[in-house]
Amino acid sequence: MSLENELKAIIRDVVDFPKEGIVFKDLTTVLLYPDLTKKVVEALANAIEDKPDAIAAIESRGFWFGTLIAQHLGVPFIPLRKKGKLPAETDQIHYDLEYGQASIEIHKGHVQKGWKVMIHDDLLATGGTALAAAQLLERQGAKIHSFNFLVHLSFLDAGSLFKQAYPAVPLNSLVNY
Repeated sequence: MSLENELKAIIRDVVDFPKEGIVFKDLTTVLLYPDLTKKVVEALANAIEDKPDAIAAIESRGFWFGTLIAQHLGVPFIPLRKKGKLPAETDQIHYDLEYGQASIEIHKGHVQKGWKVMIHDDLLATGGTALAAAQLLERQGAKIHSFNFLVHLSFLDAGSLFKQAYPAVPLNSLVNY
């Protein structure tokens, strides 16, 4: 069985969460299987051609595999957190969601100018959070190395937004719906 099919067999659908009409892809079920988690980390790390200088992941589900990918590759991990969660001086960006607005922050000084940074999150839906993360990292002097997701809801067509904004930047995912 392919890794994608193995993951699809384990990822749970939760209907009408977080609001009516949405089918939430619950990835916590993957974390129950250490051998599968290891395969996921290796596959996400091996999906990239050249090693990035750092991995930035988006709170909170992006941390699950983002830290493990950074450890696997031997590169720094940079947390991108919700507003008000980082204790030192931060830079932040506001962006739109399908049903509201949000903000993410980064500690100033955690990115060295010119670093090639891979952005990781658990799931790509409409793309707003990952694109905001890219803008935030670029403001800190980073170059976007790649976008990396466990799941891509390709029927929402966020991939076309990424091709417009970052035509030369790879977008990788293990599972596509």
